[in-house]
Amino acid sequence: MREESLSRWRSARVVYALASAGILCAAQPEKTRAVQVADHYSDLYQVPRELVYSIVEMESNWKPHVVSDKGAVGLMQLIPATAATFGVTNRFDIEQNVRGGVAYLARLLKLFDGDVRLAGAAYFAGEGRIQKAGLGYSNAEVYRYVRRLTRLYWQKRFEAEQTLRDQ
Repeated sequence: MREESLSRWRSARVVYALASAGILCAAQPEKTRAVQVADHYSDLYQVPRELVYSIVEMESNWKPHVVSDKGAVGLMQLIPATAATFGVTNRFDIEQNVRGGVAYLARLLKLFDGDVRLAGAAYFAGEGRIQKAGLGYSNAEVYRYVRRLTRLYWQKRFEAEQTLRDQ
């Protein structure tokens, strides 16, 4: 009887390990798809991929079903008003969310003459606030966000350039 219990326990461990691996594998294609969509819309809207990756990483850590306490949703954490402005009807849909987020980011970069700091601040705090005050907008949370975003963005750009040089 004891041998049978041990055998069942081993079988259960194998099934659990396989199931866990399946869950991890199921999540991986979702991120792969998100990266492909991000690449497509980055190219389409002429927004640096590294900036889009940085925003997604900071906003949702590549998890498409994240909802913030302020009601922002998805990979790029779109609020309802921004989603509506850019024709996003399902903020949880990877394609729609990234399309809307990258289109918004492209608009912000154009509005702020390519200044990643101002575009990032506007993405986080709202473009109206940043338009009025520019870099003079003083909010510690926005400052931390912009600082982290620019650091991550330049790190990703450096890594991308290193990869190109190594090829």
